[in-house]
Amino acid sequence: MMKILPTELVSTLEKQQYFIAGHHSAVKICTYTHKSLKQEDVCYKQKFYGIETHRCMQVTPSVAWCSHRCQFCWRSESWAMGDNMDGSVIDPPEDIVPQMIFGQRKLLSGYGGNPLVPREKWEDSMIPKHVAISLSGEPTLYPHLGELIQEFHDYGMTTFLVTNGSRPDVLATLDPLPTQLYVTVPAPDERTFRKITRPFNAKEGWQKLMETLDLLPELDTRKVIRLTLVKHFNMHSPEKYAELFIRSGAHFLEAKGFSSVGSARENLGHEYMPHYEYIVEFSEKIVEGTPIKIIDGSISGAVTLMAYEDYPWRKQIPRPVPKKFFKTG
Repeated sequence: MMKILPTELVSTLEKQQYFIAGHHSAVKICTYTHKSLKQEDVCYKQKFYGIETHRCMQVTPSVAWCSHRCQFCWRSESWAMGDNMDGSVIDPPEDIVPQMIFGQRKLLSGYGGNPLVPREKWEDSMIPKHVAISLSGEPTLYPHLGELIQEFHDYGMTTFLVTNGSRPDVLATLDPLPTQLYVTVPAPDERTFRKITRPFNAKEGWQKLMETLDLLPELDTRKVIRLTLVKHFNMHSPEKYAELFIRSGAHFLEAKGFSSVGSARENLGHEYMPHYEYIVEFSEKIVEGTPIKIIDGSISGAVTLMAYEDYPWRKQIPRPVPKKFFKTG
């Protein structure tokens, strides 16, 4: 029998405002998209990389499959179906993407009559320009990831792919590459890595991440190393984080503070959340004695952005030329 998402898990996700697309994919409105529509705030990705928060989709092709069981993960049951999708019903990208777009529009439909939301801005949000493949689970477990990225590009959307680095073999052959690739580095050493990520394959987890970092210089796209920092847990050895970033050859280094929300509250309370000032202080230790410098930050996002001094970081990300068009109905 082919594996499918259990009914009770689907019910839980839908109660948390996930829109389930097909058998294994989902879309959910990001907190910052809500805030952007109401003119309250924008995502730090808009400040750092020029995306439009109100036109960004947060999606996953593997909502309940992940190779890690991170203690800081806020996603509900993100690893409930295990660390591979073998034996599961697999939907093709050409079916998934239209369902995701429909789901995004459905979840945002209520804002059309909200007096706090400019009508033109809401209408813009119905035609997304950016997609963050990062909602839940590990996207490199989906066997048609390259085709999924191409499908988004065919709609003229930029793609931000976030991976935990457990499948360097997938990244090595990924075609096309995303507009921007994020690799999460949750620890400066293997011992801390095992403790905080609790990977299904404990023997290979750190090794696979190192293989991913060594692969990055070969991938012709913009690359970001993201540190998810948890107070009293992985905020040590800043010089080792610097070494890993330099080893990766990535363009940017983000240091982002952990948030005790969602399922993460079961493992780590608010005392593990580092405030922005603490993130800045730790980032200063990371760049000390290196050619890297802190180039930006977001207080609301509890995140700093670091890069090499000579990198033209303000350059806008080019948007793919659309080959498909959004239906207005």
